[in-house]
Amino acid sequence: MSGRASATGTSRGLDIWIVFIQTQPTLPLELSRTPLAMASAEGGDKYRSFLHGDGEKNTVWRHGAPPNYDLVNKLFEEERTKEWPEGSLEEKVQRLLKSWEMEMVHKVRPEDQKSVHPRNYSASTNGLKPLTREEVTAIGGYNAFLATKLPPEHRIYDPDKETVDSGMSTFLTAFPRGFAIEVLDVYSGPPRVAFKFRHWGYMEGPFKGHPPHGHRVEFFGVCIFHVDDDTRVEKAEYFYERGNFLASFLIS
Repeated sequence: MSGRASATGTSRGLDIWIVFIQTQPTLPLELSRTPLAMASAEGGDKYRSFLHGDGEKNTVWRHGAPPNYDLVNKLFEEERTKEWPEGSLEEKVQRLLKSWEMEMVHKVRPEDQKSVHPRNYSASTNGLKPLTREEVTAIGGYNAFLATKLPPEHRIYDPDKETVDSGMSTFLTAFPRGFAIEVLDVYSGPPRVAFKFRHWGYMEGPFKGHPPHGHRVEFFGVCIFHVDDDTRVEKAEYFYERGNFLASFLIS
C-alpha cells in the first residue's frame, strides 16, 4: 500500500493494490513451490490437490476410498461465473479452498490433511467460537459450517443433533449432483488470504422431510484463510448468511 500520509495518496495506493491483487497472473515464486502447488501437478482431480497420487497411498478416507468429484466438477464447469487462468492468484486460492474442503470432510486422520497446519489450526463461522481440527473432525465439516446460536426450535437444520455421517448424508441426498463452490474475487494474498465465494447446488432430493423442488440453492460469503509459508491453512474464518441459505430448501 502507499506510504503517503494524505487521504488522496492513501486512496490511490489502495486502488493500485486492489488492482494488482485482482490482476496478478501468478503467485509469487516461493508459493509456486509449496506442497499444494506440487501436488496439483500429480494429476487426478483438476481442481483439488491431495486427492490422488503417491502422497495419498496411505491416506485413511472416511468412506474407505477417495471421493469422486466428477458430477460436481461438471456442475461447476457448466455454471461457474468466473474461469480463472491456471496459475493465477484466484485459481490458486480456489484450488486451496476446494482441497481444504475436501480434506476436512473426507480425511479422517489429521496427519493426512495436508492443506492445513499439522498443529496450529482453527476454524470459525460468522464469528462464533473457533473450533480445533480435532473438534471439526469429530462433528463433521457440514455441522461445523452450519454452527448457530439460534434456539433449537427455530433451526431448520440442527448441527447439534447431527453426526458426521448424518450431516453428510443430508446434503448428499439433497444435492445428488453435488454442492459446487467457486471463488469470485480475491482481496488479498498470503499470509491472510481474503476472498469472496459462491456455493450452489440443485435440490433434487429431499431435505429434512421437505420434498425436492429442483431449484438452485446458493449462497455467497467471504472467507479469510490465514496461511503459513507452505500455504497451509492455520486459521479459517467464514462469514455468510446461514438463514437465507437454509430457507432456500423450503421453497414450494
